[in-house]
Amino acid sequence: MRIVPVLASVVFLAACASQSAPPEKVAVAPAAKSGAQCYSGDHGRFFSVDENTTIAGVAVTCKATADGKSGQWVGSKH
Repeated sequence: MRIVPVLASVVFLAACASQSAPPEKVAVAPAAKSGAQCYSGDHGRFFSVDENTTIAGVAVTCKATADGKSGQWVGSKH
């Protein structure tokens, strides 16, 4: 009974050793940076900074965060 796991291990190692080398990774150009944006699940898309919309009945504006890397929704001031 010990022979079955040993043979299975040998077959597995032989199969792994016979595989060809993995293909070289192709360099992918970085995506164009589009700046800060806010995502709206209600609309299913991103909004650019300073765009206005209504989310769940509330008027909001997309504003850039302090570091400028992302955006956040800000309600309109009264």
